[in-house]
Amino acid sequence: MSGGIASGAWIVLGLYFTAMLGIGLWSYRRANASVEGYMLGGRDLGPVVTALSAGASDMSGWLMMGLPGAVLTTGISAGWIGIGLTLGAWTNYRLVAARLRTMTEKMGDAITIPDFLEERFGDTSHLLRLLAAIVIIIFFTLYTSAGMVSGGKFAVSALGIDYHTGLIVTTCVVLIYTLLGGFLAVSLTDFAQGCIMFVGLILVPMVAFGALGSDGLSHGITAAEHANKLAPGAMANLFTGSTILGLISSAAWGLGYFGQPHIIVRFMAIRRVSDLPIARRINISWMSISLIGAILTGYVGAAWQATKGGITDPETVFIHFATILFNPLITGFLLAAILAAIMSTISSQLLVTASSLTEDIYRSLLKRDASEKSAVLIGRAAVLGTAFVAALLARSPDSSVLNLVANAWAGFGAAFGPVILFSLLWRNTTRDGALAGMIVGAATVLLWKSAGWSNSLYEMVPGFILSSAAIWIVSQFTRKPDAARLGLFDESVAAAKGY
Repeated sequence: MSGGIASGAWIVLGLYFTAMLGIGLWSYRRANASVEGYMLGGRDLGPVVTALSAGASDMSGWLMMGLPGAVLTTGISAGWIGIGLTLGAWTNYRLVAARLRTMTEKMGDAITIPDFLEERFGDTSHLLRLLAAIVIIIFFTLYTSAGMVSGGKFAVSALGIDYHTGLIVTTCVVLIYTLLGGFLAVSLTDFAQGCIMFVGLILVPMVAFGALGSDGLSHGITAAEHANKLAPGAMANLFTGSTILGLISSAAWGLGYFGQPHIIVRFMAIRRVSDLPIARRINISWMSISLIGAILTGYVGAAWQATKGGITDPETVFIHFATILFNPLITGFLLAAILAAIMSTISSQLLVTASSLTEDIYRSLLKRDASEKSAVLIGRAAVLGTAFVAALLARSPDSSVLNLVANAWAGFGAAFGPVILFSLLWRNTTRDGALAGMIVGAATVLLWKSAGWSNSLYEMVPGFILSSAAIWIVSQFTRKPDAARLGLFDESVAAAKGY
């Protein structure tokens, strides 16, 4: 053994890192051509890459670490997060994908969410774009730090190396391929990482169950409920061991999809609208099976911990199984699956944040005549700067991955979700309505969290409701978009119909 795992596993991990860097190098030339090439891959993604890159960037390290850990410690009711996410993702494809792809191209060929909102409402003051960019920069820096915490915990639990060393190594590899290849590299690496995650989440719970046996699982689940001081049946019944507000809070994670820039930007980059139904079927199938695998990993892990022990941190149950149940080469593959979940999300979030800093602040507000070459250079500098700040926030190894992700997910879901839905579905939404919704949504999340009410009800719920109300009320009394812009809205809706 070396550094916690056998040499065969290190070889596989080395090949994985090499492959990710190779994709970054391959994508470099295309990413250098223009800002659209660097930030959106030239709007030329196929449906399979779109589906799996959206899924991989969405799920992050919390799928392999946070969700299994939550099931292990709190019971199967944590699975409502998975149910809510699946329904939310499906609805996102049905309501948002086609209209956003069409409108962003028709309205100024927008390449960022703030850019789209400014064009949608004809905001010449740039206030809407600036506020949206600030929300993205703040919450994505926090979100990125959650991925880095996952990388540090992975290094300690799986590789036997120092937390901060693992954090630095993971961040550096992601930085290199993101800096080189931009959106295309991020999407292609996400595609490969999504495939690895999918196999890992099927393999680990199956083998762990086989090692434990049905009798061992039954005895272990009863022992786990007692050890974790859970209500009888909490590990077997979705409705046991949680309050009504708790179940609503878990399922409400699905509301966040409408406002996640790193996910919906994939809709903007797909080659054509007619590819979206294929992407939707692939994405939802991948997502459903992966979430079930993560929940089962935590479920079997609870029984294992109660009878055999050895899991020092609930969020590392997948790592524990990967290192003790498999041949070193398979272990390396499974550990690569965890790295895939971590790195895919970090890279996507870094790029979206850099896009906002470049397009929505630098080119829009500071230097409008900036050349494509200089804008790409600024984009790369923004990736580097965001990564540095996020790494500083991730210095503590005691941070909970799930809690960090929950905070950022709620922030985006409440600030952007209602605004995106209203801007795509209701033609009479106004600029002031969008501003009000964004401010109210973000403020509600921050205040709800700071007041300590999140323990009773996830801050996403009040944030989403109050943001929606603010948009509707303010839009009733403020100036509507001009006729030309409403005409583009109607054209986009007609072009997106049926998808």
